[in-house]
Amino acid sequence: MDDTIQTRCCIAGGGPAGVVLGFLLARAGVEVVILEKHADFFRDFRGDTIHPSTLEVVYELGLLDEFLKRPHQEIREAGGQIGDEFIPLADLTHLPTHCKFMGFMPQWDFLNFFAEHGRNYPQFQLLMETEVTGLIIEGNTVAGVKAMTPSGEIDVRATLTVGCDGRHSLVREQAELQVASLGAPIDVLWFRVSRKADDPGQVLGRFVPGKILVMLNRDEYWQCAFVIRKGEFENIKHRGLEAFRADINSVAPFLGERVQEITDWDQIKLLTVLVDHLRRWYRPGLLCIGDAAHAMSPVGGVGINLAIQDAVATANLLARPLLENYVSLSHLQRVQWRREFPTKVTQWGQVQVQERILSAVLGSQGQVRPPWFLRLFKKFPVLRRIPARLIGIGVRPEHVRTPDVLTPPQLSNDH
Repeated sequence: MDDTIQTRCCIAGGGPAGVVLGFLLARAGVEVVILEKHADFFRDFRGDTIHPSTLEVVYELGLLDEFLKRPHQEIREAGGQIGDEFIPLADLTHLPTHCKFMGFMPQWDFLNFFAEHGRNYPQFQLLMETEVTGLIIEGNTVAGVKAMTPSGEIDVRATLTVGCDGRHSLVREQAELQVASLGAPIDVLWFRVSRKADDPGQVLGRFVPGKILVMLNRDEYWQCAFVIRKGEFENIKHRGLEAFRADINSVAPFLGERVQEITDWDQIKLLTVLVDHLRRWYRPGLLCIGDAAHAMSPVGGVGINLAIQDAVATANLLARPLLENYVSLSHLQRVQWRREFPTKVTQWGQVQVQERILSAVLGSQGQVRPPWFLRLFKKFPVLRRIPARLIGIGVRPEHVRTPDVLTPPQLSNDH
């Protein structure tokens, strides 16, 4: 490998935002290099939720039928078990999208799908086992990145560098972009328990006094998220696994002896919840999107989908400037203007849920009852369309506006 690579766009991080952005830019004819520090995508991701807004993007790319052949599960309605009462909360069957459901797909399948299709374009280059170690800064402008490969250090010089390296972004840290933290009173413990065919149907959340358990149906197993107070994990471990298994059974008694499948703390992964955003997402030669620009709470499972919406908007706004090899600050500013409003609205909603509902349940001692306004969802089914739209589509859904250089020119098709 040469010591220096020259490209139009260097993307740091091969997560959903990075791979989708790389695919869209290469599809539009822009040379792009994606740097991913791991050797493959086959890892235990927590974000496997594919919302209707993302599925609509896949449809607009003409890839939906092939995409849905990958292993996945679908849910069209969701609710919560609050104390002894079930409350239906969201009905996705009325959404104005081609897929009126939420999908669960292993993230490695999602990433491999877009990487495979990206390789159809000569402009697409994905370098695995290549970890960004620093920025190349000339004057006040980011001119690329330094990265470590199995063969040694390389420089990737680019007209634009895009930070897609997650909530602990090295890119945004080295770019000295200021972070505004909104705080988070919760953390989440992720684990799996086997599933039986006669288990209760899809109930996203189970609430009992002092405990919250989210369970996602993954056919052969339940993907579980046990919500805890911020920083409580060490105390939980101190109480022991038997006490933790008893806590799980107290929320989902139907699991019975299956909680004994949890035999080691290594099976339980701590997600330290962060809710923050950059005050400014860019500087000359650099843009951050996805979790690198705004770390989301797991509430609603919308983090991946917001990151992908960022990628679509970025490609729409910057493909032409990148082809012309000139990306100004005003171009980068337009991306933030476009995506900042839906980000802040979504984060505001997540903070409200965390503070007013989740924290209240975790601190409760007596019986947990649904708030009066949630009871309305049971009485008036039409109300279930509101959270379905907010979660499934979002505040400002993005649509693919970039062309495909491998297909002949077509008439404009505004979605």
